[in-house]
Amino acid sequence: MVSEVVFEGVKHAFGDREVLRGIDLRFSERRVGIIGSNGSGKSTLARMINGLLAPTSGTVTVDGVDASKKGAQVRKKVGFVFTDPDTQIVMPTVSEDLAFSLRRSGLSKAEIAERVHEILVRFRLDRHAEHPSHLLSGGQKQLLAIGAVLIRRPEVVIADEPTTLLDLRNARVVAEALDSMDQQVIVVTHHLALLDSFERVIVIDDGLVAFDGAPKDAVPAYRELVE
Repeated sequence: MVSEVVFEGVKHAFGDREVLRGIDLRFSERRVGIIGSNGSGKSTLARMINGLLAPTSGTVTVDGVDASKKGAQVRKKVGFVFTDPDTQIVMPTVSEDLAFSLRRSGLSKAEIAERVHEILVRFRLDRHAEHPSHLLSGGQKQLLAIGAVLIRRPEVVIADEPTTLLDLRNARVVAEALDSMDQQVIVVTHHLALLDSFERVIVIDDGLVAFDGAPKDAVPAYRELVE
């Protein structure tokens, strides 16, 4: 089962600068990509899905729940992976950082330890369990950040340009991690090859939806916009 995300008449401004100028979208596909030039409004759009930003006007709902009014409720269902993993890694060691995500879960110590081990093995971080988090490679840090989201077992994962700061090899590792998820995945990206297997891609340009369709059509439409 996948969630339904709905944008109705969404506008957003930072001061006098209007970033989103009227967005109407409804999607429930398992894999959705959001692409656009820098400053187009795509990251603002993504952050509204789990209530990190509230629209200036209009509504964003996830399965009928208003993300700006009931953000805490929505964030139990929707996890968010930021571009820079250092903004999400807060604990000294890898295993401690994963466990920190479950601090208010109500799980027992044994259950937390089991989930931590599961994520460590899944992302091949088990040999680094007690290593300092800040000494991991860029790719390993991003996998840790993804793991810290997945350990809470959300239904939806939003990733905001998760490969932008990575070299080609690490970007491929993170792309494979996203592709392996059972969750519904919504990705903001400049890494267009990441979208090949996606069901739907939305192109944002100057705060509006410029194209909405399959990757094979959306990517050429985006290239035409920027060329």
